[in-house]
Amino acid sequence: MIERIHVIGSGRVGSAVASRLRERGLDAPDDAPELVLLCVPDSAIAEVAASVEPGPWVAHVSGATPLAALAPHARRFSVHPLQTFTAARGAEQLDGAWAAVTAETAAARQAGLWLAETLGLRPFELADSARTLYHAGAVFASNYLVTLQRAASLLFRAVGAPPEALEPLMRRTIENGFELTGPLARGDWATVEAHRAAIRADRPELDHLYETLAGATLALAT
Repeated sequence: MIERIHVIGSGRVGSAVASRLRERGLDAPDDAPELVLLCVPDSAIAEVAASVEPGPWVAHVSGATPLAALAPHARRFSVHPLQTFTAARGAEQLDGAWAAVTAETAAARQAGLWLAETLGLRPFELADSARTLYHAGAVFASNYLVTLQRAASLLFRAVGAPPEALEPLMRRTIENGFELTGPLARGDWATVEAHRAAIRADRPELDHLYETLAGATLALAT
């Protein structure tokens, strides 16, 4: 559908995307691109979009930024890879991940779905007005998972247990479809209170986090 794509931005996402487009023979940095794909920080999208000469499609890969940031371009859409990226890996990070496609016209929707599939992503449509709440959900799933691992690691280090032992546990929780186990699932409040007492004694900065997560778990997962 589109044969020449110019990627602006060489961060973790931009590098993976550009690598995949080179694999597909679609990367065209200086050859009259049909699509200019912005892989820049959210705060820079509007400025960079305004610097692009009108004509080609213009799209961004942000999860939270509305399409209005791509003004003055009317031929615009967004494809957000629902994935976390590292500079240590390449285009394979895109394979099999989902992607939110946001568009205002049928032609833009078709272009967005095509790009997502070309990158190796599994696209779904997302309304522009829903982007902020959608992105908040992604932050819960990815960023706060990092927070949970680091909090658990602090407790393990406090007793001389290896933090790396947590990783198989976290992976198996996902593999088991997030089935809740442990004291909250059993209604074992004595153990929960014992946890809090031990945390207050050794890592008091984590007490509020434990209490908040316990309450949220009771409300959402039991």
